[in-house]
Amino acid sequence: MSEILSQTEIDALLNALSSGKVDVQDIKDVESSKKVKNYDFRNPQKIAKDQLRTLEMIHENFGRLFQTFLSGYLRAPVKISILSVDQFAYSEFSNAISTPAFLSIIDFAPLSGQILIDISTNIVFSIIDRLLGGDGTEEQEIRAFTEIELTLLQNLMNRSMSLIKEAWTNVIDLKPKLDKIEVNPQFAQIVPHNETIALITLSIEVGAAEGMLNVCIPYLVIEPILDKLSTRFWFSTTQKELSDEELRVIKKRMLDAKVPISVELGRTKVRINDILNLQIGDVIKLDTNTDEFVSVRVGSNVKFYGNIGTSRNKMAVKITTVAKDGED
Repeated sequence: MSEILSQTEIDALLNALSSGKVDVQDIKDVESSKKVKNYDFRNPQKIAKDQLRTLEMIHENFGRLFQTFLSGYLRAPVKISILSVDQFAYSEFSNAISTPAFLSIIDFAPLSGQILIDISTNIVFSIIDRLLGGDGTEEQEIRAFTEIELTLLQNLMNRSMSLIKEAWTNVIDLKPKLDKIEVNPQFAQIVPHNETIALITLSIEVGAAEGMLNVCIPYLVIEPILDKLSTRFWFSTTQKELSDEELRVIKKRMLDAKVPISVELGRTKVRINDILNLQIGDVIKLDTNTDEFVSVRVGSNVKFYGNIGTSRNKMAVKITTVAKDGED
């Protein structure tokens, strides 16, 4: 029971049971009866919450990648963050899009079908202004896009296909391709009106302009990989085993890395006044003898011990002992 009974109600229930007014079997029958759950046939919930959570993580990654790409591409500060991830009927999404719109229809190969990316027109006009040499701060009137503007935007979206591929790499090896750009929502019917879609809404800021970026993914497109859209599968694939070739390359790079090596001949304490008065030819006495081991440091850690001497008339150190791991 979801409600908490008061002490008076508990006493009344116990009295009813003891007097026979309420049968224990009746209570069990009510508890064991099948629960009725409301179902909306106009908006069927086909995607589980766990799968929506995975889609959120994928597009958080995509948002970071797209943010970095746009910042460099536009030479402007860009901020992108996830607002919501939910599922709707496609008609609810398409009816909310105003005209003119900027809709990128993307082929989601090897999956059958297309997804749609909708970017707010004020953000798109700010991007166009920056691409054409402006600062993107001037407010633009809502109008149709020119052929030159659409060509610039098509080039930008083509460059972002690799970002979509990278964001989905833990789930599937995608080969996304920009199919076309539509400015009228009526010509962007990628699925039937009553079909379920996953809608990922991101907030995007380009300089002072603020808007939305919506990613519409039909259920029919991701249905073949729904079993992979779970957080358990996601975290199990984030740690991929390296191939022999990758291990060989990493080992070679590590062996070729250069590290600083220094020899500590000894230590002493000198007053600052003496340091200031040092002259050429002065001798500083250390706390070690010539026949004692000296410390050989790799970076800041002592890794070896050795004897000092000369080799070909040059000062040298002969390694005699390997220090224990972590010994300073």
